[in-house]
Amino acid sequence: MSASRLTLPAENEPERWSWPIIPDRYDTAVEVRPAEAHAISELGVRNLRRLKDHDPSAAGWPVIHRLLVPLEAVNAALDSPPTPHRRRAMLDVIAVLLTRCAETGQTFWGWTPQEWIHLLGRNQAEFHQHRPGWVNDEVRPYLAAHAYLLGSFNEFHRLGSFQRLTLSWRIFGRDRVSSEIARIRAVLASWGYQLGRDDDTLLPMVVCQLLLLSRSPHLEDLDTALFDLVRREKMLASSQRYTLHATQRAVAELGFCDPPQPITGRHSARATGGAKTWEQWVDRWHATSTLSPGVRGAMRSALLRVGRWIAAEQPEAADPKDWTRQICATWIAAVDRMKVGDYVQRTAGLGNRLGKPLEAATKAGQITALRTFFRDCQEWEWLPRSFDPLRALAIPRSITALLGPDPRVIADEVWAKLLWAGLNLEAADLPQSQAGQFYPFEMVRAVTLTWLFSGQRSNEIARLRVGCIRWQHDGAPITGDSQQVLARDTICLLDVPPHKTGTAFSKPVDPILGQAVDAWQAVRPDQPKFTDRRTGERVDLLFAIRARRVSTHYINNTIIPMLCRKAGVPAADVRGNITSHRARSTIASQLYNAKEPMTLFELQAWLGHRSPQSTQYYAKITPNTLSKAYSEAGYFERNVRTIEVLVDRDAVASGAAATGEPWQYYDLGHGLCSYTFFEQCQHRMACARCDFYTPKESTRTQLVEAKANLQRMLVSIPLTDEERAAVDDGQSALDRLLERLAEVATPAGPTPNELRAEPGRLLPLAVHSAPDPTDRKHC
Repeated sequence: MSASRLTLPAENEPERWSWPIIPDRYDTAVEVRPAEAHAISELGVRNLRRLKDHDPSAAGWPVIHRLLVPLEAVNAALDSPPTPHRRRAMLDVIAVLLTRCAETGQTFWGWTPQEWIHLLGRNQAEFHQHRPGWVNDEVRPYLAAHAYLLGSFNEFHRLGSFQRLTLSWRIFGRDRVSSEIARIRAVLASWGYQLGRDDDTLLPMVVCQLLLLSRSPHLEDLDTALFDLVRREKMLASSQRYTLHATQRAVAELGFCDPPQPITGRHSARATGGAKTWEQWVDRWHATSTLSPGVRGAMRSALLRVGRWIAAEQPEAADPKDWTRQICATWIAAVDRMKVGDYVQRTAGLGNRLGKPLEAATKAGQITALRTFFRDCQEWEWLPRSFDPLRALAIPRSITALLGPDPRVIADEVWAKLLWAGLNLEAADLPQSQAGQFYPFEMVRAVTLTWLFSGQRSNEIARLRVGCIRWQHDGAPITGDSQQVLARDTICLLDVPPHKTGTAFSKPVDPILGQAVDAWQAVRPDQPKFTDRRTGERVDLLFAIRARRVSTHYINNTIIPMLCRKAGVPAADVRGNITSHRARSTIASQLYNAKEPMTLFELQAWLGHRSPQSTQYYAKITPNTLSKAYSEAGYFERNVRTIEVLVDRDAVASGAAATGEPWQYYDLGHGLCSYTFFEQCQHRMACARCDFYTPKESTRTQLVEAKANLQRMLVSIPLTDEERAAVDDGQSALDRLLERLAEVATPAGPTPNELRAEPGRLLPLAVHSAPDPTDRKHC
């Protein structure tokens, strides 16, 4: 709650109410005297229902005077319009009570709650079942008022749908009750509760139930114990649980009780079981540890599993003082072979996972919890240092090999659809409750766009503070006088609170996120300050409504399913469910693979990581970027060159190829080679112009290429390291290749040096321009 209590005095507050019936003023003898029972019988129901028509001094009436006085005192104290109809109902109540006194032999002073319930009936039908026909529906409410004031009966939660508001008006006074309800409405309305509206009927029912239980119409009498009693005894329907929670928050804000415990949606019993001595040690550690409540609770559950294992397998190790390295090794071996459902308190919710091996992360968590427990206990000098927990309870390498960060990127096409759904979110897309939208549309849109554009963890989004958006232009803050600056010239900064791996920092975000947050802050009701769960500070949380912070699970449970429905995409893909943290990895990967990508260190600063190693897990290279880089690397072209081959089909069909006539020609770019085993020729990359070579400028080559029946093919030739160097490094590598092959025989027989010596022989390739290595059809 806020540091200064919000105290709203009731308008036109009446004087303090006091109990109207003081038993000490009356004869409260429990037993009905025989004369009183006889007088009631003699008067009969007819006369009892017409009390005003008879002289009280007449026979019979003075005998039951001690019973009539408190009944008429109650009728006089009730706040009810003085109409004949009201008077008739009150006389009927007197007749019912006196008749019941004669039947039971006890006065109403001694009736138990069960007796009053029998008289009132658990519902309207049961009431009429046990009452004579002259008792109408108007009698029961007045009868309940007599039960409350005379018999101190307040178990109205056992009477079904009883009109507690009307009963409170009659007992405490309509103005007084309405004034106290208005005080609570004012507090709730300031926080954004729909319960603060005057047309709401749920709040008065709950408040009146509390006032009746406290036996006072004043809010200052509603203490913490009363709220705890209502919850423990389940005096309200489950549908009224949140109203009770809101009421206690308002009463606490007024300074009359303690704030309620947060409603988590789960009300499971505290985990127990296993060796009793071990459980006591675990609870002692749990009460002392400074870990966060969530982590501390998870470790307690893991340690209690150890206690159940001890009770079943190692009863002599119930006391941590008796643990040795051997017991530690036995436990680690048991964890490595453990199945889902082993040594747990409840198996409900495990489904088809029951009996399957534990995942590596679960095994590591079990071992880590026990290691932390023994490390702390030894550090606090609770236990002797009989072994080193860091070594004896280290996670085995077989388990650590299966662990590691694994941010899961959402596919680009799916993420694009989710972005579209978030940008086009409408009020009709929000989940609806019985009372309408649970959260204002402006807040839901701000949370949605923060998830889509900020790249922050869900708990960091839930902990953002009011004023976390700052606008700058040319490095200077934007004030109210400079709001006309174009969005494209504006820098929107998001202030992130202290987080998992570092202190608070600022980061640039898309202006559309800042605009959504500003729109929510403009309509956000004032909220009390909250305690930051990480820093302990009292802060104004941005995403809070009705004096309650938005849950860290709200994005996973509500926002993501809503966006998936609107975008028409499944809530899961091949990598698992779409969760809040996957957006962080997706955004980081897109920034890393952008046309003008962020560097690793820039991305580290934007994500708020303490170490660049953490950023590397998020900066995934997309398949498109990787494919482009692979293609540009030219792995295939580097190792295999493709050249064009011309096949003379006429030579093959006529049988000339069988007599040794050339029938296939390899296109070298500057000429053709008719050597059949060209791929085996050592001179293929540096042709020596042997007898199989025909220059392209010759008439023979033109005749070959002019044949209409020519079949063209591509042949892939694997390259050696020196040949790859000739392609990659150019003329210098080619010269080296020519020098090495100078004395190597060509397919025709002579070496290149011998061919150069022949008169009229074409010069080798060394003096001609080398073929373009980027041309795939050339060698």
